[in-house]
Amino acid sequence: MLIHPWDAPHDDAEWQHWLAGRDFGQLAVNGLPGDPPWVQPLHFAYDAGRGEAVTHLARPNPLWAALEAHPEVVLSVVDDYVYVPGPWQAPPRTPPEHGTPTSFYAAVQLRCTAHLVDDPEAKADLLNRQMAHFQPEGGSARVAAGEVPYGRLLSGIRGIRLEVTGVRAKFKYASHRPAETRERIAAGLAARGGPGDAAAREHLLRRGTGT
Repeated sequence: MLIHPWDAPHDDAEWQHWLAGRDFGQLAVNGLPGDPPWVQPLHFAYDAGRGEAVTHLARPNPLWAALEAHPEVVLSVVDDYVYVPGPWQAPPRTPPEHGTPTSFYAAVQLRCTAHLVDDPEAKADLLNRQMAHFQPEGGSARVAAGEVPYGRLLSGIRGIRLEVTGVRAKFKYASHRPAETRERIAAGLAARGGPGDAAAREHLLRRGTGT
């Protein structure tokens, strides 16, 4: 992922705050020799304090051999993306039809070392951490090895603890464009009001002020 200086996060707090509100991404794993990479969509629970994300997958998932051979992986999260028409991006005093179309998006890529979790009690703890994140209101039984209702299901999954070793983040929202152009884009997003437009406009305005 190319990250121009003007698209880089202002500080770690910016990407951390953004990632805290997201819990679905794609896990990229190098394939075995001769195979392409595996890309697995999944829910995850990110714990900034521990510097890790936890998730789990079904035991029959075909990526396990690749993950065991290549535990250095990337967890990729992309959101708040929109298409920006060319005329919106035209520089000041330039014909609108000369503007260049582009995409806006926010992305965080966590480089991680994957640790597989197969011990039943450790898997139960991992699942309870995920449940606390996704279902804080409760309503489901606690997972415990050897106990109903979920204990017998633990053998059908493998847990994954993703130890974060590096972060690459990007907020591509025309921060390098002149104020007049950014204002035109903001007005266009507000008028269009399509999926993602409000979030993209918020990033555009926020980063344009350096906050």
